[in-house]
Amino acid sequence: MVKSVSSITPKEHTISAFFSGVGGIELGFKQTGKFRVLYANEFDKSAQITYKMNHMDTELDPRDIHDVSDKDIPDSDILVGGFPCQAFSIAGYRKGFEDERGDLFFEMLRFIKKKEPKAIFIENVKNMVTHDHGNTFKVIREALVTNGYLIKWMVLNGKDHGNVPQNRERIYIVGFKNKEAFEKFTFPTQIPLTNNLNSIINFEGEEEEKYYYREGKQPFYDKIASDVISKDSIYQWRRQYVRENKSGVVPTLTANMGTGGHNVPLIYTEKGVRKLTPRETFNAQGYPKDFILPDISNAQLYKQAGNSVVVPVIRRIAGNIAFALEDVENYSKEFTSYSAKYALIHLDIHGRYSGESHVVDYFNTIEEMEYIAESNNIPILSDLEYLRLVQKGKSLEFYSIVPL
Repeated sequence: MVKSVSSITPKEHTISAFFSGVGGIELGFKQTGKFRVLYANEFDKSAQITYKMNHMDTELDPRDIHDVSDKDIPDSDILVGGFPCQAFSIAGYRKGFEDERGDLFFEMLRFIKKKEPKAIFIENVKNMVTHDHGNTFKVIREALVTNGYLIKWMVLNGKDHGNVPQNRERIYIVGFKNKEAFEKFTFPTQIPLTNNLNSIINFEGEEEEKYYYREGKQPFYDKIASDVISKDSIYQWRRQYVRENKSGVVPTLTANMGTGGHNVPLIYTEKGVRKLTPRETFNAQGYPKDFILPDISNAQLYKQAGNSVVVPVIRRIAGNIAFALEDVENYSKEFTSYSAKYALIHLDIHGRYSGESHVVDYFNTIEEMEYIAESNNIPILSDLEYLRLVQKGKSLEFYSIVPL
C-alpha cells in the first residue's frame, strides 16, 4: 500500500488517514496546497465508492483497521482521523469505550505509537469531552501526551468557523512532537457567516418527485403541511412532531437522517414541502460543487454526509498546522520516560471545550512532582478533582499525575 514519494515537493507534508469516510478531512488538508495523502483507510463499502471517485490519486485501503499492520502504512508527517463517534454521541447509547466501536481510538493510537508522525489531527463529536463525566476524554488525552505529543483541543462550530450555514459543533485535537510547532499553532478564530441557506439549498427550482412530501404519500403529511410554512426556517420531523429551526442554518446533520423519516431536514418551497437532497446535505458540509456523488442509494449518501466533516473548518485548521510546521526540524520527543513510574502532566483548560496539555517530565517519586508544582505555584489535581472541574466547566491551569 506504500506509495512512492519521489514526486512530492519539499513544501508538501505527507498524510496517513484513518476512518476516512468519503475523505472530507483529506480534502480540507489538500485544499491548502500544503499536504498530500499517501495512505487512507476506510472499511465501509459505500463510502469507499465515493472516496475513490473523488480521490483518484490516493490508493484506498479497504480493510478493517484491526487487520492493518503498521508495516502496511508509509512513514508520513501527519496522521489524521475521525474515529467513529457513535459510541460518544448523543444519538448513540453513550457506552463509550464499552461500545465495540469505542476501541477504534486505540487502533488509531497503535499507529501513532508505531509511526510517531510529526503531528496528529483528530476530529470527533463535541460530547466526547464530557462523556462518562469526562473520563473518556481523559483517557484519550493522557494516551496522546504520554506517547510524546503536546496537544491542543477546541470545539468549533461550522457556522462560526467555516462560513457554512450548518450548526455543527465538533471537537478538534491537534498534537505535535515539537514544542515550537505546538506553541506556534492556534485554532482558527470565528469568522462572519456570509453564506446563507440559499447558497446551499435550491428553494426555487424543482427537484425529483421522490424528495417531496405529498398528501396520501406519508401518514404524517397533514402535520407537516400545517407546520412547515416558512422559507426562512429548516424543519425536522421528529417521529411525532415537527421541529422548526429558526436560526437560519441547517441543524446538525446526522448519519440516520436518511432512514425511517427521522431527523430529515425539511424545507418549504414553491413546489411543496421536501427534504434536502443528498447534494444539499453535502453542500451543508462545505463540500465543493464538483465533489462527485456516485449512483448509490440516497440512504447511503445521507449517511455519508451525516458522518462527514465541515470541510472549510478542516481547511482552516490544516492551514494553521502547516504554518506551525514551517521551519521546524527537530521532531524528537521533548522527554523520554525510560523506566520512570509517573508522568507529570501540565494542563491549561478553558471551560469544557478548550485546552492544551503536555508531559512536563517523568519521575519516580511523588515528592519530586510535588516539588515541581510548589516551585511553579501550580496545583496538582487528583482525578476526582479534575472530573469535577470538567463537569462544572471551569478554567484552570494545573498538573495531574499519570502512573506509567
